[in-house]
Amino acid sequence: MTATDARSLAHDLLQRDDASLVALLVARGVSPTVTWSDAFDAAEALLEPASAERAVVTVTAVEADALGAAIRGAEPEAIAAGAVRDALYARALVDPDGIPYPAIADAVRGQVPTDAAAAAPATGAPADSAPATIADAAASRDAAAAEQAFASSGSLSDILHTALAAPLSRIGTGALGATERRRLIESGAVGDADAADELVEIAARAGLLAGQDRHWLVTAAGVQWLRTGTVARWTEVAAALRAHLPAAVRTSAGGWLSLDRWAGAHPFDPAWPRRAHSEAALLRRWGMVAPDGEAPRWAAPLAAGSAVDTDGLQMLLPSEVDRVYLQNDLTAIAPGPLQPQLDVRLRSMARRESRAQASTYRFTADTLAGALTAGETAETLRAFLEELSLTGLPQPLAYEIERTARRHGTLRVGPDWQGRTRVTSDDEALLRTIAVDQALRPLGLVRDGADLVSRSGADTAFWVLADARYPVVAVDADGARRRLDRHRLADEPPAASDPLAVYGPLLARLRAAQGSDAEAAWLGRELEQAVRARATIVVAVRLPDGTAREFTIEATGLGGGRLRGLDKMVDVERTLPVSSISGIRPA
Repeated sequence: MTATDARSLAHDLLQRDDASLVALLVARGVSPTVTWSDAFDAAEALLEPASAERAVVTVTAVEADALGAAIRGAEPEAIAAGAVRDALYARALVDPDGIPYPAIADAVRGQVPTDAAAAAPATGAPADSAPATIADAAASRDAAAAEQAFASSGSLSDILHTALAAPLSRIGTGALGATERRRLIESGAVGDADAADELVEIAARAGLLAGQDRHWLVTAAGVQWLRTGTVARWTEVAAALRAHLPAAVRTSAGGWLSLDRWAGAHPFDPAWPRRAHSEAALLRRWGMVAPDGEAPRWAAPLAAGSAVDTDGLQMLLPSEVDRVYLQNDLTAIAPGPLQPQLDVRLRSMARRESRAQASTYRFTADTLAGALTAGETAETLRAFLEELSLTGLPQPLAYEIERTARRHGTLRVGPDWQGRTRVTSDDEALLRTIAVDQALRPLGLVRDGADLVSRSGADTAFWVLADARYPVVAVDADGARRRLDRHRLADEPPAASDPLAVYGPLLARLRAAQGSDAEAAWLGRELEQAVRARATIVVAVRLPDGTAREFTIEATGLGGGRLRGLDKMVDVERTLPVSSISGIRPA
């Protein structure tokens, strides 16, 4: 980097508006807390070899070709116009004329392009499985992708249900821990560890799961997603995945490039091929592309930048059902994929034992008690199951509901008129048992007449008692039952910070330091550096008679608007007015 390069870039930075300057700082990864004092500091930092190398790593294949052509001496027009030039200029990789800065050119020359062919994600199906005709191949691809879409949508639903029951723990990198992978595999939610990792990443990108502390928690959007139909579920997530694809593999229409071009999208980034493989794996996992890397016909519009062909997808998916068979052995069998909103409700009162196109759910005293605890009543349970069942309500299940409901609600927990939590019951023996239960000591329950009271919150007391398997219901101050949702959801994400506000202090400092005379500021900077280095420089000075004269001096001091130094030609000390200096250069 030469002083002229930095000076040129500094002048350019000062000509940019705030929005484009902030975009440059963000793209180059500049921290808002850097200690730059002026635009010349900024220019020098952006053109440092390390900074130039980091910037070059981000260039796309098209940008790399344009930079290479310009560096090889192609006409500036090869890069001086169009979207490629604009993108490079926005990141201060080229000057306003489209010519790469020398520091950037050096960084490009020092890069070794990745071997895109060797690193490309594998595409193509095994030869012995290839259909005989193109039409058969397309039909097979469509069906395979639809099957994958259906399976992944169901697996992701199971993951969210699992996370609602107990948040998924994650390690420091944000990935699932080995224990959580096993939990998901053993529950039948996923088939292997890769599926667990990829589906959690997909859910995070779609905003259905959010990392909080050391857990993955379901978001409010995730709860809503669980209640939507399969096609709507799949389409929502697919759109989010497409939106999260790196810009280098996106098309101008908003779709994505063919997968065989992904590995070379960032030719100077050694980490990119691995990332490209991971990105492609997510699309395959969600059924957006088939195993051979091509998009199925119903997803082709999505790949081109428009909306998915939902009718084409729906035709290839198993039909959802809205009825089940209730059995005398306290099970429910769905003869096909149960409509999501019905599946969510049924899971609140029964444990799903198997998942396939025909799923099995089992009712137990505990699952029914859990539904009652969450706000159901015997009447609402019977009404829902009678409407859902193709076989009526079996007598053993009706009896179990009534038996559980009679016992449930013996304890009532709610606020009282003094702001405390009051536990009441008609069963005096049960209250005495609770009063001496060591597991309930954290509640600090004490006698108050016929009841027990606690300083803990009503909701806290309710869930502690429920976890201890006591037949408890929540009530309000008037004694009316109320529904509680125990699910711990992720907090709403904070509003995105305005980059202009974040970088505001830095922008103000850069602009204020320069004033209105950038040339004078640059001259002052060069003089200060010469004095600090006690450098020998050639100083051009305008004389009072309008002529110019050059002095070769060793700079020794700067202050009061004057430059002091030893004149090397005549070996005397000189003091020169800075206002009369028109330029300097190395001796």
